[in-house]
Amino acid sequence: MSTRAEEQIRADIVEAGRRLYARGLVASNDGNITARLDDQRLIATPKSVSKGFMSPDMMVVVDYNGKKISGDRDASSELPMHLEIYRSRPDINAVVHAHPPTATGFAVAGIPLTRAVLAEVVTTLGSVPIAEYATPSTKELPEAVRTMIDHLRRTLCLTQ
Repeated sequence: MSTRAEEQIRADIVEAGRRLYARGLVASNDGNITARLDDQRLIATPKSVSKGFMSPDMMVVVDYNGKKISGDRDASSELPMHLEIYRSRPDINAVVHAHPPTATGFAVAGIPLTRAVLAEVVTTLGSVPIAEYATPSTKELPEAVRTMIDHLRRTLCLTQ
């Protein structure tokens, strides 16, 4: 990947973080964003930094085992969850993890978004299931995500 392409991805991540923060989809330092750089590296948002106040130089480059390759900061503690998604779905090139208040409220209440309330949601997303609760930053979280990926693969008939 060219330096210019990596610079653009860094800028895009900063802009996505700014928009998430401005819309109240993340608070404090929660949420995280990663993107594939190539078949050996990912770029990730840094740990303990508000997504609304990042700069391109804060990003962390890691390998697919989560080992830091470059960057002054550490990657998000939720990196293992992202890595599980990339391992399970080679067709996915970026992951955005946010905490939208309404979706979080439904999840905490154990209510999956399975009812056809808005046609736009049903036609674009389909049903939105709830993963089993797993404590953030634990090995159980990537396992819960893996279960959801497998469920969605079966439900949506994905071939990957």
